[in-house]
Amino acid sequence: MLLAVDINNTSVHLGVWSGEDLRATWRLATNVERLPDEYASLLIVLMQAAGVDHSQVRECAIGSTVPSLTQTFQELVKRYFRVTPLVVGSGVRTGIRILYDNPRDVGADRIIDAVAALRLYGPPPLINVDAGTATVFDAISAEGDYLGGAIAPGMGLSAEALFARASRLYRVELEKPRTAIGKNTAHALQAGIMFGYAGLVEGIVTRFKQELGGAAKVIGTGTYAPAIARETNVFDVVSPNLTLTGLRYIYEMNRG
Repeated sequence: MLLAVDINNTSVHLGVWSGEDLRATWRLATNVERLPDEYASLLIVLMQAAGVDHSQVRECAIGSTVPSLTQTFQELVKRYFRVTPLVVGSGVRTGIRILYDNPRDVGADRIIDAVAALRLYGPPPLINVDAGTATVFDAISAEGDYLGGAIAPGMGLSAEALFARASRLYRVELEKPRTAIGKNTAHALQAGIMFGYAGLVEGIVTRFKQELGGAAKVIGTGTYAPAIARETNVFDVVSPNLTLTGLRYIYEMNRG
């Protein structure tokens, strides 16, 4: 079995693949202070609860945007699974040409998602929207090349900044209000956040489609993608395990 590990600034998304079957997935909070043994104890208990025998994990692929946790999970995998993981980065085959000014500046997660989108939802052009800590838009050309994208603050991050800096505003659930015109402060905040982010995604996707010059398919992924999808039809598909799937494809390309 293959353990896929997607580490970002908010959460660590893990999945176990048995061939093409994604047996189970889990999310753990990102905590750079947590030691390899602590993460391992959580992961092994979660595996047991899902009926997954951790001793059967023989392969591992890691994609990370948090360097300190990359090392943590490398140590974890070597110690508890006796596996040397593939860490997606410079020198790893992805099968995709990167046309960014400096390819090394592109986050591994963005390339991993592009690889998965091409395999799952091609033919291109394609637009990936990863709604997590940041809301990240990525464009894949009709030729299958990674072109670049746009980065906006994530829905949760923006909401927390607003609550922290505006003394008379308070935290609310990130859910759809009954109307766009809020009749109280809670509903006004929900309308601004939920409908505002739906509009942000629609606006940037429209501009991407114009620049790509074709009817690009739009794939939504990340923590907040389902919430955004409920307020707009901008996504052609919502793929919550896009990065875990991309990690499997990249591992298969580099196996051996």
